[in-house]
Parts: sequence; C-alpha cells; structure tokens
Amino acid sequence: MTYEDWSSVDRYITGLFVPPDPALDAAIEAMAAAGLPPHNVSPNEGKLLHLLARLRGARSILEIGTLGGYSTIWLARALPPDGRLITLEADPKHAEVARANIARAGLSGVVDLRLGPALATLPQLAAEGRGPFDLIFIDADKPSYPDYLAWALKLSRRGTLILADNVVMEGAVIDAASSDPIVRGIRRFNALLAAEPRVSAIAVQTVGRKGYDGFAMAIVTADP
Repeated sequence: MTYEDWSSVDRYITGLFVPPDPALDAAIEAMAAAGLPPHNVSPNEGKLLHLLARLRGARSILEIGTLGGYSTIWLARALPPDGRLITLEADPKHAEVARANIARAGLSGVVDLRLGPALATLPQLAAEGRGPFDLIFIDADKPSYPDYLAWALKLSRRGTLILADNVVMEGAVIDAASSDPIVRGIRRFNALLAAEPRVSAIAVQTVGRKGYDGFAMAIVTADP
C-alpha cells in the first residue's frame, strides 16, 4: 500500500468515528493560521487518546508537549468534572495559541498550562506535590524523551498509563548507527522503556495521513 492508500483509509476512519467538532476544527485552523508546525496528533489518534484516558478512568493527566492544545482538548474532555490536566509547553507562541484553543473549547478551568522547558517545569511539579498522575502523555522534543520517561516514572504510581508519540519515525528508529539526535533519543527511550522493570510496555506502528510512525504505551506495575 502507498501513502495515498493510508491517507484514504485514514479519512474513511475519521469520517466514521470522528465527526466534525467546532472546537477541535477551530484549534487546527488556529494552529495553521499562526504558522505552528503540523505536529499535532491526527483526529484518529486524538480519539484514541481520549478513549484510553476514559478506559483508565483518569482523574489527573500530565501532558509533556502542548503545541497548539489539540491533544490537550481530547485528553481534557475525558476527565470527570473534578479532573485536572497539566500540560507543559516551552514555546511562548505555541502556548498563546494553545490557551486560546483551550478557552474556546471551554476547558480553561480544567487545564493548567505551564510555560517553560519541561525539564525545568517537571521538578517544580514534583516540588509542589503534583502527582502521581493517572495518565502521562509524552509528545515533545525527541532527544529529551529518555529524561521525560524518568520524570514520568517519578510522577507515577501503580496503574499509571504512560503514552509516548512518534517512537518509530518512519522506520528510522531501527538504524542503530544513526547520528541524528532525534533518532538517538527515541532509540534510547524505547530501550529504557523495554528494560524498565516497573512497567509492562509495548510499541505499536501506525500509518495514516501523517505518514508512518508509532506510539508506545506502558502501564506502571509497581510503585516507583
């Protein structure tokens, strides 16, 4: 099958299972208008995140990497009335667009957007006593994925669901000799996740209109 085939099937699935949504559609349009990179999850992936959060019964969610808030909206909508989501974004422009999108979706009272490099913000969350979280979604700069995994484990408990996007990178992840810091970061993350005794994990390949990639999923089986 070709990329065109994947995209056609993706559109077919989206048409069936992800009907038009004013807030989500407006978020995509606002991101494009602001010139943000098109790195947000696809509608199908957003729906998957939403369903996984609901299956987990998540009441507290940590998102590492906000971009324009598209995945934030999907995840926040899965929370119960007293639920809370903290999302971390390093880029002020991205954060500004995300805040507007989150407000348009009526979720400003649910979402706490923290501006600043995640590796500086995560210790602050720990110092504030935030967590442990029920679900943690990692979708930020790939070279830092190993560090994000370490913090995800610190902010977890038994039963926490850890999800990470972009762990296949169009197959580049199998190149052990790669000097690309993105590929090296993802390879290190995958190796650490696979070897971590406190989780049960898997990585799944995906195809669609965003190309060939994959995501990792882990359930924490022992308190860190």
